[in-house]
Amino acid sequence: MFLMTLRAAHSRRATALIASAAVAAATILPLPVAAAVSTGCEGGNFSVTLPGGRTISGSTGVRLTSRDLAPGAVINVRGRYVEFDVNTSTFAVANYTLTGAANPQDLTGGVRTPLFAAKVADLKGRTLDAGGLDVKLSPATLDLRRDGSAVKMKIQAKDCATGGIFQMEPETADGSPVIMTHTLASSMFYFKNPFTGKINFGNGGLLRGKDSPQVATRLSQTDNVAIWSVSSGGRMGGVLGEDAVELSAGASPCIQSCQAQERIQGSLPVTDLFFAA
Repeated sequence: MFLMTLRAAHSRRATALIASAAVAAATILPLPVAAAVSTGCEGGNFSVTLPGGRTISGSTGVRLTSRDLAPGAVINVRGRYVEFDVNTSTFAVANYTLTGAANPQDLTGGVRTPLFAAKVADLKGRTLDAGGLDVKLSPATLDLRRDGSAVKMKIQAKDCATGGIFQMEPETADGSPVIMTHTLASSMFYFKNPFTGKINFGNGGLLRGKDSPQVATRLSQTDNVAIWSVSSGGRMGGVLGEDAVELSAGASPCIQSCQAQERIQGSLPVTDLFFAA
């Protein structure tokens, strides 16, 4: 019943998107399943600008102590395909954007496309400031970890044009769940995909995305905000393209060492007309 809360204006946008899918199916070539895995990350490589201005890139890792990080300090993550910013005290993510860089699996039409204004975990006043920050980079991947006195947070990301590209995982000392709020960018909206029956987000074109929960329960849904309760050790991820429209049953339960790359990629039927072969 939560879909009934979507505002009428955005329902019309979703209807237009569905109609455009039927028309475009005759003119848009199907995207090969394997290609999303092999070429979607081609040339991807993050750089991270740390508080103080130092930038790291390539296959490397650094550890910053709590003394190196002022409360609320922000790191800037910049990749070939993906950009976003992270508050080091809370791991709140802002300005999550697809750059529009050329790629055979591009979903943006070559246009810089903000996806999320924010992805925020409610830590109930707790912060991560007591612990050090670990930053690890390897080809097309990023791993951020920080342990506070009562909560730990981890972000894993991939610099890819499509596929499973983001994951945020909380762990609380008392085992309590964490509320996460996803707020879409102004040009995006959530809609029910008629081909899969699942909730996607998009902007009326080819782009398809999906929030990817693991041991998490959706609390509320509007046209531009989704609120989730995530179990300690669970995660909220994000997928794009074929991964967002596969007829999967969802992620299996996992509350320890869950990996972004373990998500299903191209292994299940795709019925969305934009992607179905």
